[in-house]
Amino acid sequence: MADYNARQRQQIPRQDMPVQDARSRGGNFSEVALGYSPETAQLEAERCLQCTKPRCVEQCPVGVPIPQFILALRRGDLAEAARVMQTKNSLPAICGRVCPQESQCEEVCVLTKKGRSVAIGRLERFVGDSELASRTVPLEPRPATGKRVAVIGSGPAGLSCAVDVAREGHQVTVFESLHDAGGVLTYGIPEFRLPRSVVRGEIEHAAKSLGIELRFDQIVGRTATVPELLRDYDAVFIGSGAGLPAMMAIPGVNLNGVMSANEFLTRVNLMQGYRFPDYDTPVKVGARVAVVGAGNVAMDAARCALRLQRVQSGEVGAVAGQVHVVYRRSREEVPARAEEVEHAEEEGVVFDFLTNPLAILGTEQGAVRAMQCIRMELGEPDDSGRRRPVPVAGSEFEIPVDTVIFALGTSPNPLVFVDAVGLERRKYGTVVADTQCGRTTMPKVWAGGDVVTGAATVVSAMGAGKQSAADINAYLRGEVDPWAPPAPVPST
Repeated sequence: MADYNARQRQQIPRQDMPVQDARSRGGNFSEVALGYSPETAQLEAERCLQCTKPRCVEQCPVGVPIPQFILALRRGDLAEAARVMQTKNSLPAICGRVCPQESQCEEVCVLTKKGRSVAIGRLERFVGDSELASRTVPLEPRPATGKRVAVIGSGPAGLSCAVDVAREGHQVTVFESLHDAGGVLTYGIPEFRLPRSVVRGEIEHAAKSLGIELRFDQIVGRTATVPELLRDYDAVFIGSGAGLPAMMAIPGVNLNGVMSANEFLTRVNLMQGYRFPDYDTPVKVGARVAVVGAGNVAMDAARCALRLQRVQSGEVGAVAGQVHVVYRRSREEVPARAEEVEHAEEEGVVFDFLTNPLAILGTEQGAVRAMQCIRMELGEPDDSGRRRPVPVAGSEFEIPVDTVIFALGTSPNPLVFVDAVGLERRKYGTVVADTQCGRTTMPKVWAGGDVVTGAATVVSAMGAGKQSAADINAYLRGEVDPWAPPAPVPST
């Protein structure tokens, strides 16, 4: 190990992540980012200045001890790096791939004052992958308490809550509506960004180590209701996410060839579209695709559509503008991660900025043939702080398309709330819950993640799951009883 001083550390350039070549990766679903080598990871770890007041930790939604795990990595002790990380994050190989570190921990790295931050996310992935391969750090539960907790949903919030509750010795049962665990990690994120093997490996290890029971094809609201679960369990956590898609209220949304990004990505993952041509998937797209929206989900949908076009046409090496991302604001307002936008552009996705759909036009047979749009310009800022897009009069035009995918956000599916009397929800269906501890308005029921906030990030959902788990554990220990009626005031 080299002995660097502070000045020398600041002179080490940030280490680039090797990636697949853009022309070849556009024709396969293999992971785009290839990961650091041990030598590259250690050199990147040397850049960390080991701040006495690390703001990066404060900005991490799950509070990972970032300087400590990086120091262990720098010393070559991968087992210790994994142990430190797993005190706060039980899914490091996943978070290292999909969390927006550039707007969280890395954004406040002291090195950004004069250059580029430490690549915290890439180092997290390296340590997570090493632990995934070796399994040197066990997850060990405390002695069994006899308490039982039901967790609804096996996405990031549910998994994080389940792990932290099970570690305390409570028996945890996870109810998942689909036939595999992971939620958005499994069904919503493409294989080229988050391989199924990584998700499966992290979940299976946690479940086996901590005795977490996973029940699949369990649709809470149908197979059981929340009140029915409360008869058998001491506490219930709702982490069912936000899977109900939003669509534009414009003519033509019911034409064949129109779908939500949520539906499209679930089809790709559930029906194994990423295994084509080895697996003859029924997931097909047209030769001309428009994705409406510019968030991370829109990037995932556009890049999946591009790959399906190429592998299904046999033009694997082609770079053609067959997929358009249609966004009503400018490039500066794009909410997706910059890296995802860059990768999409490199692969051949075309971006139509300051463009808004007015209608989807169809054939006599009811199939999509084009999308009528209008040019936009930016006006005064709206409530989000971004400049409001305003239509340009007389600028209507058509984009020839045969598939339209809407990526405009999601809301919670109301089915899970059947018979949940007293569980208060907001206008768009999200659950009212204390953001510090996850308590809902229904006794013995907690909630966290997208079902509370609406669509957000994986790591923020994990943070919410951890907060709820801490409060559930305190409740089961008898330390708090937030739903108990107030003690009567003695008469005088």
